[in-house]
Amino acid sequence: MSEDLVHTLGYVFSVFIITLFSMILHELMHGFVALRLGDDTAKYSGRLSLNPLKHIDPVMTIIVPIVLALMGGPIFGGAKPVPINTRKLKYNEWGFALVAIAGPLTNFVLALLFFLVGYWTGALSAQGGAVMYAPGNFWSMFMMLGVSVNIGFMLFNIIPIPPLDGSRVLYAIAPEGGIRRFMEQIEHYGIFVIYFCLLFFGTALSFYMSGAMEAILRLFTMLVGA
Repeated sequence: MSEDLVHTLGYVFSVFIITLFSMILHELMHGFVALRLGDDTAKYSGRLSLNPLKHIDPVMTIIVPIVLALMGGPIFGGAKPVPINTRKLKYNEWGFALVAIAGPLTNFVLALLFFLVGYWTGALSAQGGAVMYAPGNFWSMFMMLGVSVNIGFMLFNIIPIPPLDGSRVLYAIAPEGGIRRFMEQIEHYGIFVIYFCLLFFGTALSFYMSGAMEAILRLFTMLVGA
């Protein structure tokens, strides 16, 4: 087996493991926050579980992140949405917004933790607002992927298209009227809208992801004084 093939397999395996770990915690936090706000739907649907089979969406959790990783672009994806009964939630649409933002916030915290552990152990270096890793070092690559995958998931999920998490926040802050009605109308077709955007607006999406990711990485480097 060639060295390049071993490296590629190790890279894909790392993306797969980090994706599963990150998305499980992402969905668990949705469910836990919902439970704290009075909705036990996720609990009794078996979604407050560490079993990845409860959360995996074959396309968004596996295929999309791995294909993006092999293409060398920003890595992002999603999982099966946690079932939420908004009628049980406290604070109405604001409660739903809190449940939604818990997922991307979890990915942000995970990205920061991967960065800090990688930086403090020497696996990652930071200079001039850039975060660097040693390409030939598996641990270094793994930690960098932990940072970039989680930032990618956060940035993707805050896009305000139903059923992505950002749409719940937009709905809460939007005034009664056109925006809310439009979002309600496309709710049942949201996943197809997402696939459409990935297919036809991939370049613009990658531009947004890359620019925002660079800004967050600069923030991380500032936190360690690099």
